[in-house]
Amino acid sequence: MNSERDHNKDMMSPEQADNKFGLHPDVLKLGLVSFLTDLSSEMIFSVFAIFFTTIAGASAALLGMIEGFADLSASSLNYLAGWLSDRTGKRKVFALAGYGFSTLAKIILLITSSVVGLGIFRVIERLGKGFRGPPRDAWLSAVSDKDTRGYSFGVHKALDKSGAVLGPLVAYGLLSWLGDGASTFQILFWVALIPALLGIVVLSLIKDQPGVQHPRENMFETWKILSPEFKRYLVAAGIFSLAYFSFGFLLLRAHSVGFSVKNIVLLYALFNIAFVVASPLIGKLGDSFGRARIIMLGYLIYLLMSLGFAFATTQWQVIVLFIIYGVFYAIDEAQSKAFIADIELERRASAIGVYNFVTGLIYLPASLIAGALWLMHPSSAFLVAACLAFTALTVFVFLRPDQKR
Repeated sequence: MNSERDHNKDMMSPEQADNKFGLHPDVLKLGLVSFLTDLSSEMIFSVFAIFFTTIAGASAALLGMIEGFADLSASSLNYLAGWLSDRTGKRKVFALAGYGFSTLAKIILLITSSVVGLGIFRVIERLGKGFRGPPRDAWLSAVSDKDTRGYSFGVHKALDKSGAVLGPLVAYGLLSWLGDGASTFQILFWVALIPALLGIVVLSLIKDQPGVQHPRENMFETWKILSPEFKRYLVAAGIFSLAYFSFGFLLLRAHSVGFSVKNIVLLYALFNIAFVVASPLIGKLGDSFGRARIIMLGYLIYLLMSLGFAFATTQWQVIVLFIIYGVFYAIDEAQSKAFIADIELERRASAIGVYNFVTGLIYLPASLIAGALWLMHPSSAFLVAACLAFTALTVFVFLRPDQKR
């Protein structure tokens, strides 16, 4: 009965959708919130490593440790947030808490430049990111018809990533205009706080889309009740996560074929632009041809891209590979969540939380393995990634999580 109720909320009447874009207005509003938040965060993160090591005087080793804890914190609260959201049926309050937590963390930068304070900021900011993701994505699922769900998630992620494109450019402009002294960084942190606060205001004005409550379930019971289709998908996604090493290795590969540091920054921008352009288009394809096919296409693209990086010898080849990576990332970031929303009707926030938590945990050993392989021979890291992607694709085809058994 609950499945029917949840499913019925997916089937929106035409007047609920924005006629101009073919989307529910809340998709664009939530996209605006993500854009403003990412604009704020990327302004800071684009300069954080420099500020942490040069202004605060921390070592590169300490930076690495802080970044590791930040990545861990980003995934640590995913399942808890999703479970709480499904248990109470509330989406907005938990999304607000996550965005608010990240915004409050940025105030730390305005009152201290100590190594301890900066480390606390980095970890707390990522905790907020981990807490807001599952409730927000379940919220997106509730306002998107299944026939346009891929497009809705694609547009949302494109708006989100647009903030990642613009944020570093704003930081670059401020540093070029005012210099790179400690006072400029303080001004930058003040400026970055403004869009984060605006994002909170916009989110507070959006009407909540509550889900079905499951008040008597604990976290372990929720896991047991999650659909078999989702659990089969989690197996393939977990295997694929082992192939998903840090983006930094792609930048190192670009440097090894002759790109200067300045041009590597442009490659990063190119990757982001490819993501923004591809994300809505990939979403449309998923809506038309099936989300499972898009997921499998993502695994195949990653496999071919890894082989490409293993054997690339010229700069134009690397440029093409970064564009391809942007297309893959558009599939992985948006369509995986849309696929989960298709196969888990009852407890979407919990399922997305589990997915983020499991894959986030696996990313850490994946990067450690890639680092060890890189020391042996750079190409070996990409070849192993290609093999793992092929294994994940094979497992996905065998388990077929898009089909009920």
